[in-house]
Amino acid sequence: MTEDEARAWVGEHVSRETAEGLERLVALVLDEMARQNLISAASADHIWTRHIVDSAQLVALAPDGAGTWIDLGSGAGFPGLVVALMRPDLHVTLVESRRKRIDFLAATADALGVADRVTVAGQRLELIESAPQDVISARAFAPLERLLPLAHRFSRPDTVWLLPKGRSAASELEAVTGSWQGGFRIVPSMTDPEAAIIVATNVGPRSGRRGQSQKGRR
Repeated sequence: MTEDEARAWVGEHVSRETAEGLERLVALVLDEMARQNLISAASADHIWTRHIVDSAQLVALAPDGAGTWIDLGSGAGFPGLVVALMRPDLHVTLVESRRKRIDFLAATADALGVADRVTVAGQRLELIESAPQDVISARAFAPLERLLPLAHRFSRPDTVWLLPKGRSAASELEAVTGSWQGGFRIVPSMTDPEAAIIVATNVGPRSGRRGQSQKGRR
């Protein structure tokens, strides 16, 4: 997908108001790049493809009736702030432990007019109080074998996990099949033919592995 195609996709799939919010988000991220490295310099030239539409495609994979969404390692707000703009019915929690990025996320949520339904959890995931979520997303947060033990306490059987994994999706999923079970599937990314998204529900440790899951909760 090219930048022109990404911009065209946004114009076709979101409201004018949402598109304006996404434009504002892009401007804020690019402006902040002068002060901190929110995204790579290489991907800044392809921000609509690599970050906006790459995040937006997750919204279609989330259940319509979802009310809460937690985004792990939000960084520049991808996908969490994109989700907040596209789904005004959701309360989105952004998990980010780096101080400058915490400040950026809070200021940006306010500038975008979504601060009333966005919580910036400014600490490490291990320190955040457990609260089951309807959707869990994690983009470049941790390999699946680390992510599942860390985040499982935020899930219920019907929680939908949306995990963009690039080219490593199949190998990461294979690596955890002996210790974790659930309804896992791999969905191709619409922005990169070589990338994929792991989508899962009913995720839990296999019998005999609950000690590992509990260790990830502390």
